[in-house]
Amino acid sequence: MSKTPFVVAEYVRWGDIDLAGIICYGAYIRFYELAETEIFRACGLPFREMFERYDIWLPRKIMHTEFYRPARLDDRLEVVTYFSRVGESSLTINFDVLDASGLSLHAAAYQVVVCVSRQTFVKVPLPAGVVQAVERYVMDSETAREAGRRWLDAQRGQPTR
Repeated sequence: MSKTPFVVAEYVRWGDIDLAGIICYGAYIRFYELAETEIFRACGLPFREMFERYDIWLPRKIMHTEFYRPARLDDRLEVVTYFSRVGESSLTINFDVLDASGLSLHAAAYQVVVCVSRQTFVKVPLPAGVVQAVERYVMDSETAREAGRRWLDAQRGQPTR
């Protein structure tokens, strides 16, 4: 079975832009949070249920973003999301923010979340159920970007590039 990254679409909103009419760098965090929440939901792990079932939190340790091209008000952006690494107690989640055509990369980011106990905030191993649930979205960047473009083409009824 070939893997496909998770893709969520969102528009650049009024609150995301600056006086020049382009997206503020910090506004991308909203897109990443939306994609993160929804990829876990797609894995069968809505945050509230996951945190209660496993008695954990997943705070961010690292957030890294590279910006390539500005987005403007009302642009529809597609956030291609996948896990590039599953560690003993951490996950690396990647986000590629593309325009609606899937041709132009606006930003690429990754974040590392660390599994901690809800009571002590001490690092603990990722629960086996979490590791198993996210496996369908674990892939390297090259595979994810190619699969994401194919997925976007299919959504638009276009031939694969």
